[in-house]
Amino acid sequence: MPKYFAHAPAYLLAAFLVFMGVQKFGAENVIFATIAERSGIGLFEPAIRIFVGVSEIAVAGLLLAPRLRLIGALGAVGVICGAIGFHLSPWLGVSTPTTAGGAHSPALFMMAVGSFVLALFVLLRARAKTALDLPDLSASRGQTPRRPRV
Repeated sequence: MPKYFAHAPAYLLAAFLVFMGVQKFGAENVIFATIAERSGIGLFEPAIRIFVGVSEIAVAGLLLAPRLRLIGALGAVGVICGAIGFHLSPWLGVSTPTTAGGAHSPALFMMAVGSFVLALFVLLRARAKTALDLPDLSASRGQTPRRPRV
């Protein structure tokens, strides 16, 4: 298997996060406007919307760098958990409006769940890779290296 295929899940997750993050900039977002209206917290639109967009793009950047992928994957899991949490809350719901006053669809919730599974996969792979790359520091301090338990 070519080496670049190993990075494909992280690149796919980064592309998704950039796609979703870019949409947070510009005109009012129906999702965040709905949360602000139903919760009575006006900070959701535009302050938290822009913060979430910046967070998604920053996490995507971390996912692109193999050495920072573990941190990026943790951030992605956190951002996507926030999205799923709001979809499961009474403020937004699983079926969300697609446009102002338009039809409702569960598509955003399904994308959040799918990206959450992908983020967990990238996190577990990055964690395993990081664990394999850690040097044995006990030998450098004059200690006898411990043998792993079998």
